[in-house]
Amino acid sequence: MADMFPVRRALLSVSDKTGLIELATSLIRVGVELVSTGGSAKALRDAGLEVRSVSSLTRFPEIMDGRVKTLHPNVHGGLLALRDNDEHIQAMEIHGIVGIDLLVVNLYPFEDTVARGAGSAACIEKIDIGGPAMIRAAAKNHRFLTTIVDVEDYGALLQELGDNNGQTCFAFRQKMAARAFSRTAAYDVAVSDWFTSEIKDMTPRRKSFAGTLLHTLRYGENPHQSAAFYRDGTDRAGVATATLHQGKELSYNNINDTDAAFELASEFDPAKGPVCAIMKHANPCGVARGDSARSAYKAAFDCDRKSAYGGIVALNTEVDAQTAAQITEIFTEVVIAPSATPEASALFAKKPNLRLLTTGAMADPSAHLARIRHVSGGFLVQDRDSMALDKAALKVVTKRTPDAREMEDLLFAWNVAKHVKSNAIVYVKDEATVGIGAGQMSRVDSSWIAARKAQGMAETLGLIAPLTEGSVVASDAFFPFADGLMSVVEAGALAIIQPGGSMRDDEVISAADAAGIAMVFTSMRHFRH
Repeated sequence: MADMFPVRRALLSVSDKTGLIELATSLIRVGVELVSTGGSAKALRDAGLEVRSVSSLTRFPEIMDGRVKTLHPNVHGGLLALRDNDEHIQAMEIHGIVGIDLLVVNLYPFEDTVARGAGSAACIEKIDIGGPAMIRAAAKNHRFLTTIVDVEDYGALLQELGDNNGQTCFAFRQKMAARAFSRTAAYDVAVSDWFTSEIKDMTPRRKSFAGTLLHTLRYGENPHQSAAFYRDGTDRAGVATATLHQGKELSYNNINDTDAAFELASEFDPAKGPVCAIMKHANPCGVARGDSARSAYKAAFDCDRKSAYGGIVALNTEVDAQTAAQITEIFTEVVIAPSATPEASALFAKKPNLRLLTTGAMADPSAHLARIRHVSGGFLVQDRDSMALDKAALKVVTKRTPDAREMEDLLFAWNVAKHVKSNAIVYVKDEATVGIGAGQMSRVDSSWIAARKAQGMAETLGLIAPLTEGSVVASDAFFPFADGLMSVVEAGALAIIQPGGSMRDDEVISAADAAGIAMVFTSMRHFRH
């Protein structure tokens, strides 16, 4: 099999005209004949470049507003013909088909059209037919053809032609073909996802996922695991769309924890005050609302100072200099927020190992997105846990009713518990966590750990009473027995919010009444595994 093949004729048909004139000019300079379609041909001619219309190959005009122009044997014959097959060469000669050596195509902007909220008719009109057909044909025939589908590869193509006297090698063509098939696959996923969304089919017979590589990571959760970071094409504010202002690239674990921290901070409306979430190993070690970003950070930090070391800090408001100064008093891996003042950025810049990310906005906590988890032989898909708590559906089940302050704290604790690994117990006082128990096999253990950590933090702060004294508690799921509740009572909590639904609810309610605490049922749970 011959390795090198010359590029004598190129078909250019692009929706995104970025770099088109520069590419075409360089191709002409090395003796490549240009063939093009519609808007691409016009752009090239307007730039004074010589280009053949695709209709000169097909001997048939572009019709139906350009819907039919390249779906023709003279185009696909030129793409699919095996150049070392005598019958194929003879067929080309008989039917007047000319060979195409290079295909440069990028597709109609379907994803962008959907992302900007266009109507059904506009989205359907942006479903490319001829482009994917040509890409697949050329990529299949990569023994002889070069296929380019990304503007980012124009430079590599010209470098390849320059290094090889107007030819491309098989390894290059094979690499570009792989990228071409990945592009059409991702495009089909976008179209399929849009259609299933339009008809509200949440469990289609076939489900695929696609992403675009942001960068290769140094390693995964551990150094012996390879990893990469992909963007899914949505414009949701978060770690995938954020701007990295300083520091080395995020690691796999950094990305996972930063996403968890930012999603938690996004639960809270910035209009109601700044909220800070400090995350460690995908669990919050402190969350608080304050009068300022600085006070929110300090209150979150004072929940568990030890765990905050080397953690991720997320804020739902701009980071100012005072907050930055407070954060940089200890080692912090990442700070993520919608924005940062120049003064704050300058302070962070003095800590080269700290990464600063800004997102421009907070994530919509009500957004319905897919969550994917692989298991042996398949994967699980579920909606993101985005259901908001219906305050009108809350049910006070005890003799004592929470007062207004306690209810605010209960709602705050409930939002935090949603982001704590099960079994989750969250103590809150004055809209600040004072104890968090996460990921235990027993809810009693989570209750005890949260209370014990709060006691240790009180000792650190020089307080006599435990931080949990006078607090409220959120539990992500019901208490199956009264023992978990009694652990909370012993810690000094005055009210608790939980889903309810246990066979022993009556027993748990009786224990709460006997202890004189208030209890509210939500009728929904927040398991997070």
